[in-house]
Amino acid sequence: MKIALAQISPVLGNIEKNLKLHLDLIKRATTQKADLIIFPELSLTGYSLRDLAAEIALRPKDSAAFSQLLDASGSIDLVFGFAEDREANPGIIYNSAAYLSRKRCLHLHRKVFLPTSGMFEEGRFFASGREIKSFETNFAKTGLLICRDFLHYCSSYCLFAGGASLIIIISAAPGRGVSKTEGQSFETSEMWELMGQAVSFFSSAVTIYCNRVGIEDGAVFAGGSYVYSPYGQLVIRLPYLEEDFTVLELDLNEITQARRSWPFRRDDRPEVIWRSLERIIRQEDED
Repeated sequence: MKIALAQISPVLGNIEKNLKLHLDLIKRATTQKADLIIFPELSLTGYSLRDLAAEIALRPKDSAAFSQLLDASGSIDLVFGFAEDREANPGIIYNSAAYLSRKRCLHLHRKVFLPTSGMFEEGRFFASGREIKSFETNFAKTGLLICRDFLHYCSSYCLFAGGASLIIIISAAPGRGVSKTEGQSFETSEMWELMGQAVSFFSSAVTIYCNRVGIEDGAVFAGGSYVYSPYGQLVIRLPYLEEDFTVLELDLNEITQARRSWPFRRDDRPEVIWRSLERIIRQEDED
């Protein structure tokens, strides 16, 4: 399987320009025979939308931009981020990610954990998603998360318990803090990479993280997109701070081999977790 990582800097609020960039890179990935191309969080709109979120949000069934991306998915699977005005709940806006394949939308993930502290204001403008689940693709059972979702390890566990072999995270993570590790740009970049290494190893899954770059409203987005193998080994890391486009080949047979070596998936007991969580929640309600 060949994947393309599109580490881009979207133009805030300009769907037309961002769509053109998506279509150009999709064509480039197709020329290089990639099977899947992945864009960052809110790649169609830019991140710092605030009140603009409701104005620029798309309804997938009615959107010309979404329709063009559906057409493009006839030749390559694609993942991208956008602000969604959900048809079943009009006027309620979500920070969403779509997985398109063969001119169909296989899965929509709505960001569950919305950061709303410090520089982050997502909870003021977006509604929270209510589920995390894996889904079937042409390549492997897959899970899709958006940025902060990934830092809550319960999210990855839901995908692991659901049998996901590919865990895709799209992100708009700024760089903060000076890293003490040689070759790193930001302290926060280490955090994302540590999570990627741990989740890939203990899930025996390929973890693909696509982060954006550029500057918006004073925030500097870090880039540093990466892929970890199901053995927790770094396959590739893109540059920090710079736009980049990379196509690489993944050996999905490694997932089977890793699960034979480390039987975390075989020995998982989600029913125990479920009962334990029910007890914890009941106890909290009683308190």
